[in-house]
Amino acid sequence: MAKVIVVTGATRGLGRALVPLLVAEGHTVLGCGRGERQLAELRADFPDPHAFLPVDVTQYDVVQRWAAQLLPKYGPPDLLINNAAVINTVSPLWKIDAAEFRHLIDVNVNGVFYVLKAFLPAMVERGSGVIVNLSSGWGRSTSPHVAPYCASKYAIEGLTQALAQELPAGMAAVSLNPGVIDTDMLRQSWGDAAGNYQKPHTWAKRAAPFLLNLGPKDNGRSLTVS
Repeated sequence: MAKVIVVTGATRGLGRALVPLLVAEGHTVLGCGRGERQLAELRADFPDPHAFLPVDVTQYDVVQRWAAQLLPKYGPPDLLINNAAVINTVSPLWKIDAAEFRHLIDVNVNGVFYVLKAFLPAMVERGSGVIVNLSSGWGRSTSPHVAPYCASKYAIEGLTQALAQELPAGMAAVSLNPGVIDTDMLRQSWGDAAGNYQKPHTWAKRAAPFLLNLGPKDNGRSLTVS
């Protein structure tokens, strides 16, 4: 059965790798990002009924307008993937700039909340749908020099598990650790050493069917794509 799937951070990394596989399975993908060139490429490669729009998830009003534009046409999403995230400059916590810390929390935590607040009411009213909030191994353990990122992903784990307890029967919220992937974000932390890990398109081949098979049975689980 074809699904309506919302993906934040669809212009790069894991989100971008998922899009073609989800489309190939016959699903409608509604993605957002901030890179106009990448958005134009997505629109060219995956035209209507798919939709790829410029959205800054740190802006509450912008996210609300995005949802208000999509919901009347497509209805509530069957699968909502909160993927958009950033990582901090690798540094001891006391050397992190306050503005950088604030921006990271705005994207990784506030942005997730804003997207949920925009789409969840319609999903709850319908009584079905799966929410996947991208977490990290650094949301379940820690490493030095990425304390802000760890803090944000620990927040996602807690937010998701609490949300799962609030949802009506028939819905699910899960946190998903994608594993270690050679993305631009990982390279920001590990440099060329990130090249020792799998590429996003390789990960997506396993992750897409995994995500599509999630359902109410998975509500509240902290999962990992293996």
